[in-house]
Amino acid sequence: MNTEEIEFLAEQEEVTIIPKFTDSRVVHLISGDIGPFRAGIPCVVPIWVAKTLRKKHKCKIVAPEWMELDLLEQKLEEEKSSRFFTPMPSDHYMGIAHLLLSDDSDIEHADRLRLTIKNIWDVRVAKARASADTFLKGGGRHAGIDHLTQLEICNLRPLLLDALDTKHQLSVPMENMSALNTSAASGSLSESFSSASTPRRSQ
Repeated sequence: MNTEEIEFLAEQEEVTIIPKFTDSRVVHLISGDIGPFRAGIPCVVPIWVAKTLRKKHKCKIVAPEWMELDLLEQKLEEEKSSRFFTPMPSDHYMGIAHLLLSDDSDIEHADRLRLTIKNIWDVRVAKARASADTFLKGGGRHAGIDHLTQLEICNLRPLLLDALDTKHQLSVPMENMSALNTSAASGSLSESFSSASTPRRSQ
């Protein structure tokens, strides 16, 4: 799964909006119904719908419960102090932040929220890179890491695959040299055995 596919999944997450218009129609989609809308009455819609309506100045987006500055600052400190990855409030926290906290965001403290979430991301990515480095230096073949989000896995995958590929390429010449030495030794032994087994002609 690439970053575009992960962002698409993030757009399907639901968020509360406060419409600035009234429309009694209901739109039936595969993912569910959207509408009706009543001005000033909160309703829940997919993020892509909320973004579209906000762009047209037809709604105000209400930040998800986990997108509170105090809670995110606590999460940042928790992530810094833990050796392991801590559970995130949303598997798409970074994608949702990117979608909701854009330049036209009407969410309070958008800049500080964006910075705090970026700091959480940086701490977790650094932790993931350190874990990958330890894994490779330890010569492991498999490992398990809990609480990584899909976007973090997508970000880490190329690094880990490149490192494993490089490690494999460095180990191949030594393996080939060992095989060559073994083959050469076997050939010499075979020749010696053949020479010893062949009867000499009488002169």
